Amino acid sequence: MSAHLTEQAFSSLPLHETLQNGLRSAGFEFCTPIQAQSLPLLLAGQDVAGQAQTGTGKTIAFLLATFQCLLTKEPVKNWDGKQPRAFILAPTRELANQIAKDAVLLNKDAKLRIVVAYGGKDYEKQKTAITDGVDILIGTPGRLLDYHKQRVFNLKSVQAVVLDEADRMFDLGFIKDVRYFLRRVPNPTERLGMLFSATLSYKVIELAYEHMNNPEKVQIEPEKVSGDRIEESIYYPANEEKIPLLLAIIKRLQPSRSIVFVNTKRAADKVWGFLESNGHKAALLSGDVPQKKRERLLKHFQDGEFPFLVATDVAARGLHIPEVSHVFNYDLPQDVEDYVHRIGRTARAGASGVAISFACEDYAFSLPDIEQYIKHKLAIATTSDEVLEEPKPAKRPEKRPPPPRKHNDNNHRNRSYRPKR
Repeated sequence: MSAHLTEQAFSSLPLHETLQNGLRSAGFEFCTPIQAQSLPLLLAGQDVAGQAQTGTGKTIAFLLATFQCLLTKEPVKNWDGKQPRAFILAPTRELANQIAKDAVLLNKDAKLRIVVAYGGKDYEKQKTAITDGVDILIGTPGRLLDYHKQRVFNLKSVQAVVLDEADRMFDLGFIKDVRYFLRRVPNPTERLGMLFSATLSYKVIELAYEHMNNPEKVQIEPEKVSGDRIEESIYYPANEEKIPLLLAIIKRLQPSRSIVFVNTKRAADKVWGFLESNGHKAALLSGDVPQKKRERLLKHFQDGEFPFLVATDVAARGLHIPEVSHVFNYDLPQDVEDYVHRIGRTARAGASGVAISFACEDYAFSLPDIEQYIKHKLAIATTSDEVLEEPKPAKRPEKRPPPPRKHNDNNHRNRSYRPKR
């Protein structure tokens, strides 16, 4: 049995027959720890606030509970057959899409209507999908708020509510929208409430107790915040050594699929430029990348066409990318929880991984707080052990051309006309 699984078999849980079929078809046999501890509570109707590191199966846990609720309970009185009976909020479109993909896996025999809605594309298409009738509505706060205010759907028939990555809802400024929805679903005693996150901060717990029915806290290995299967180390380079050091480590390790995290868009452009010019094909993901290009780049990275992804935290949260072998913290994050989320991109679903961090002159001050939070010291690696070489000059990222200026004939004539003296 894989080390990240428990002895709790899905077949021993009182799950609806169609869900057991869906699990078998998807190849799921044994529960992960978060599933083993949360599912018995949820299947008994108990609200849960769950914490576990990313990639440990939180999504399947809350989806199974949501499906079970809809398959075993009668819809609310006066349900019109079209309004959502389950409502799942996620902070990013990538995460919303991943939840929808996992839901489709479980839905093979259940035949529930699943719709995913998020900003950036398909506005009318998503709207039509909801008005055609939906059982499980998954989406990001902004797009769903827009539709709700237009009365595309209502929340009066909701019997299960999920907040995924609730801490990130706060970080991304969505918490007002989240509270808007939680005030419009039925009372906590009339629905199943689930909140799952990699970290349960004080503000997240406060949200849970305010809007849930006495939730049970489920925390997996809280004494080890970062994963056992991740080999962590830290270098102390001077600022000007960071690029040569990164290139030297890459040359020595030859990583198969890596994410390089930076704190700013400017740093992302710089790192991407040096990787590209020194023979390492990379995708660049920062907050201002348009949605279509973002999806295209992620697909190329997932398909192995780019071995490297350079990303800021805002761009990378909620991504589910399998088989990431290495994570590089080119800049140490200033938020301790972001460290856990970053390194959690590797060692997913039982695999092992490597996380290498740079404590440079600008961000070394974050290290004591990070080590206190993860409850262990990072292994120190020495910059002088690496063979540093002078990198080739950085390539510049493509800049999108500015929109063409509107030509004004009158202005043109006024500028070119010179009155005679």
